[in-house]
Amino acid sequence: MTDLFPQALAKVLVSEGGYSDDPQDPGGATNRGIIQSEYDKYRWSKKLGVRSVRLITDAEVSDIYRNSYWLAGKCDQMPAGVSYVQFDGNVNSGVLQSSIWLQRALGVADDGVIGPKTLSALNAYSNKAALIDNICDQRLKFLQSLKTWPHFGKGWANRVAQVRATGKAWAP
Repeated sequence: MTDLFPQALAKVLVSEGGYSDDPQDPGGATNRGIIQSEYDKYRWSKKLGVRSVRLITDAEVSDIYRNSYWLAGKCDQMPAGVSYVQFDGNVNSGVLQSSIWLQRALGVADDGVIGPKTLSALNAYSNKAALIDNICDQRLKFLQSLKTWPHFGKGWANRVAQVRATGKAWAP
């Protein structure tokens, strides 16, 4: 299986952009999609001192995304297209929530844990484009239910549309 992480990361980073500290964003200070508290935990795990997320390096960004979102969400075990949709969802709303969307789209127990049953159902699902549509529809419905939708909704809707198009273009 081809490692699509580099291409998926490049796409996600376009959506995530650079540094921001929007007072309406509950995550607080963020750079390239990494929030300060996540960066602090990462640096502690590497026995490095805490510093501003503004100073995050390319290598740190890649390491965090690969381990905390790509591998943690089992994207490396998913077919092209679905792996990207899952990865972007993991980054934007967390691995648990993104996994629930995938599981609901597959019609399996939605415990938020991607295990053998979910992966088996995913591999058996023949129409990946329809699956991607279902996942993205569920994601959009969830985002619309958030209290921050009025502030971030237009950007989120555009992102989900882009993710849907890319996922379907990459799907086998």
